[in-house]
Amino acid sequence: MTMIPSACKPLAALALAAFTVSCATQADLKTQQNLAVAADFKVITPSKPDQKALLAKLPKDKITKITYHGKTYYVLPDVAHNQAYVGGPKQYQTYLQNNQARKQANAYHQAEQVNQQNASDSANWGGWGGWGSWQDSNGNPAYGGNTVDDRRAAVGWY
Repeated sequence: MTMIPSACKPLAALALAAFTVSCATQADLKTQQNLAVAADFKVITPSKPDQKALLAKLPKDKITKITYHGKTYYVLPDVAHNQAYVGGPKQYQTYLQNNQARKQANAYHQAEQVNQQNASDSANWGGWGGWGSWQDSNGNPAYGGNTVDDRRAAVGWY
């Protein structure tokens, strides 16, 4: 096993933190992209120099409202793939509604998990002492209704 020198431990921790944030950001971006596609945003690849310059200036992690040739667009850049998700006001409203519904569904599922955990905790399962051991009518240990004897043990039937 390789040991990390103590001088490198802060760097290793920083690298791990950066990787964790990167993964979360990529997952968030993927969620945004999925919501944009569901809202009927179009995926475009900028071909004109002014489009490429505009794409490079946009914030990487959110939808930005822009005016291009007198029209309003909402753009989610995907610089890594040299493309953008582009929608109009109608698509953007659908995106916002879908995102709100997703947040509400996540909150509902989290609340359900908490409720299930609380119900399980309040059942006091620890107070009943566990399964214990079973015995057959002769006082021999039995598991699942099968008596453990030498023949069954030899073939692994318990």
